[in-house]
Amino acid sequence: MNKHPSQIKVPATYLRGGTSKGVFFCLDDLPAPAQQPGPARDALLLRVLGSPDPYGKQIDGMGNASSSTSKAVILSRSTRPGHDVDYLFGQVSIDQPFVDWSGNCGNLSAAVGPCAIHMGLIDAASLPQDGTFPVRIWQANIGKTIVAHVPMAHGQVQETGDFELDGVTFAAAEVALEFMDPADDGDAGGAMFPTGNVVDTLEVPGVGSFAATLINSGIPTIFLNAQELGYTGTEPQGAINGDAAAIARFEAIRAHGALRMGLIHALGEAATRQHTPKIAFVAPPASYTASSGKTIDAKDIDLLVRALSMGQLHHAMMGTAAVAIGTAAAIPGTLVNLAAGGGVRSSVRFGHPSGTLRVGAEAAQIKGQWKVTKALMSRSARILMEGWVRVPGEFSKNF
Repeated sequence: MNKHPSQIKVPATYLRGGTSKGVFFCLDDLPAPAQQPGPARDALLLRVLGSPDPYGKQIDGMGNASSSTSKAVILSRSTRPGHDVDYLFGQVSIDQPFVDWSGNCGNLSAAVGPCAIHMGLIDAASLPQDGTFPVRIWQANIGKTIVAHVPMAHGQVQETGDFELDGVTFAAAEVALEFMDPADDGDAGGAMFPTGNVVDTLEVPGVGSFAATLINSGIPTIFLNAQELGYTGTEPQGAINGDAAAIARFEAIRAHGALRMGLIHALGEAATRQHTPKIAFVAPPASYTASSGKTIDAKDIDLLVRALSMGQLHHAMMGTAAVAIGTAAAIPGTLVNLAAGGGVRSSVRFGHPSGTLRVGAEAAQIKGQWKVTKALMSRSARILMEGWVRVPGEFSKNF
């Protein structure tokens, strides 16, 4: 008897969405035990991506050794009125055996609509031959609606085009995204500002005291002032990711911020909740050289933002954090708003390590409280590969 049985295979599609990549599955295509939340699903996704990998490379899987590429998505037809597809996102740890389901991926949100059409999850009779089709997405992690305006040509998703996105080498077709009611996040009591303040003082024992904007919009995010941290806001990835002491300091601040936001009940819980909250630092405009070598002129941006994801400075900007940036910029007095020059604004263009990004937010003050009805930004998406992923046969004992 062969003690090493053949691999099992699972239908999957590999897509780029915005500045991220992920493995997309149709819920019904997963092995039966993995169609439900739990250890079997997590184990499958970990093995598909090649985690946990103590070498940090994910050589034996589909992951590419960064938080931007260690991602999995599960799609299904939506039974929720007014929606086309349910979208569940898993952030797969690279070196630890866990999948974080606590938040959304804004970049991969751009790929959900095109992939749902490709998978046949949307009735073909409802699709236009040309133009755009608004795919209404239920984001199951956070209970939110996203509308993706998917370009169509000759009855198929139009993937190629001339839309350029800093952080992505090649142009593609634009997918406009609307994140509806992004700041009404039940994960932290339903408050845009869980502490009730647009700026708090965050005390971190052994590290320091920092002004912070703690916001739930798109994804829970902690915004800090670059200057208080000893930074300019123009830092490239290497300046942070090559500094172990800096990474440890950011993680300590993030853990205390998560506790202050009510996302965790004890500091130790932050270690297994790495996807949320995000942590970012902001600064007024300044000129710098992006990772591509392109010069970013201070006069072409409203502010600078650098953000960390899964313990590393992001090479561009997480889509959900961009939603948080747009929301915070629209509300007077937040650190993001002040870095952009203050006042009420409906959009900002910010500088990140790979270039710039524009994000908008529709905000209004109702009975003395700020309400954001939607955040808007554009991304692009493309299918990179389709077929099956395989996992070793001994792994099938989990099923």
